[in-house]
Amino acid sequence: MERITLHQLTSHVAWVIKNQYPDTYWVEAELMSIRETGTSGHCYMELVEKDEQGVTPVAKAHANCWSSQWNWIRPKFCQITGSVPSPGMKLLLQVQVTFSPTYGFSLNVLDIDPVYTLGDMARKRQEILRCLAEQGVLDLQKELQLPQFCQRIAVITSATAAGYGDFATQLAAAPRGLQFHTELFSATMQGEMIAPTIIAALERINQRTDDFDCVVIIRGGGAVSDMSGFDHLQLAENVANFPLPIITGIGHERDECVLDIVSHMKIKTPTAVAAFLVDRLTNVHDRVEDASRVISISVQTLLERHNVMLGNLANRIRQAALLRSSRELPRVERQWLRVTQGAMRLIADHRHRLEMLQTKIDACDPELLLSKGYSMTFVNGRLLRRADQLREGDAIQTKFLDAVVTSSVTEINPRKPHN
Repeated sequence: MERITLHQLTSHVAWVIKNQYPDTYWVEAELMSIRETGTSGHCYMELVEKDEQGVTPVAKAHANCWSSQWNWIRPKFCQITGSVPSPGMKLLLQVQVTFSPTYGFSLNVLDIDPVYTLGDMARKRQEILRCLAEQGVLDLQKELQLPQFCQRIAVITSATAAGYGDFATQLAAAPRGLQFHTELFSATMQGEMIAPTIIAALERINQRTDDFDCVVIIRGGGAVSDMSGFDHLQLAENVANFPLPIITGIGHERDECVLDIVSHMKIKTPTAVAAFLVDRLTNVHDRVEDASRVISISVQTLLERHNVMLGNLANRIRQAALLRSSRELPRVERQWLRVTQGAMRLIADHRHRLEMLQTKIDACDPELLLSKGYSMTFVNGRLLRRADQLREGDAIQTKFLDAVVTSSVTEINPRKPHN
């Protein structure tokens, strides 16, 4: 059995590949990772092709783009697509197949077609928008009403972003003493962490929706190349279904990202977002002051008018009262005379009845009977009316006008009736 060294084998493979694949090829692949070196200017990529479901890799390859090519490929790609090559993008690369006995199989990237990627980005964006439309959530944010007094702002951005400082400064300079209350919810605004960190920030705000009037997602000073992170289905779903109005100001003019489309409102930059909020609140403040002045004038006019009406009514009432009094006085006097005369008659009648009753009472006075020679006999303190009320031996008291005589019953002789 013939034996060869590893170097001999890999050198032979390198020779075969060089001779079998001498040309360059345009290859479709998905960018799995990318790394740019700051010192040499080279770019290193990992390419992958997945199955039809877009889940399982069916092929992988390492690719190199030397600085001599990368220095012009990168700006051209950015200019056309608005983004640098980033993981998840579909690329069409012109490559040369190489095999090094030391480093193995790789592809040398000679060019990248940005139009292909631009088309794929547009396709991806349209696919996200189609999914949102099918869910019926694409325009939910547009249906929300931004409060008239929009002053409590939840801000999603990087804490170190220059755009955040510009935003806060613009709000602080609001005229007429108007004040805004902002709270930062930090998120990454570039790279692969855009979607997950913004979603996490929205979840925190969602737990305190009563504390805020709206949400702003701002990003200033970042590279245009980082915009692809805002074309994300899950992020778009979270924004579309959020209960508060969301305003975006992520610092780009050329194209709308999905986040812009599903939000309540897209404004160009963080400073422009702040200017919008300040202008809106200033207009509301001016309308309130104008309405206050109009109401004050209207109320004053109304009060003056009613004061005049009340004065006129009071005069009419006084005049009517005087006129009625002059008309009613004779009738009232006649009524008073009748009432007085009737009362006098009633008093006289009752006085006469009282006098007659007093005469009857006086006639029944026992003292009057005694003065006429009559007497009253009592037994055991009770007035004696008949003889059968007595028993022999009873002590009796006989009352005369001037004295009381006590005696004892010794004999009772009933009086015989006259024939």
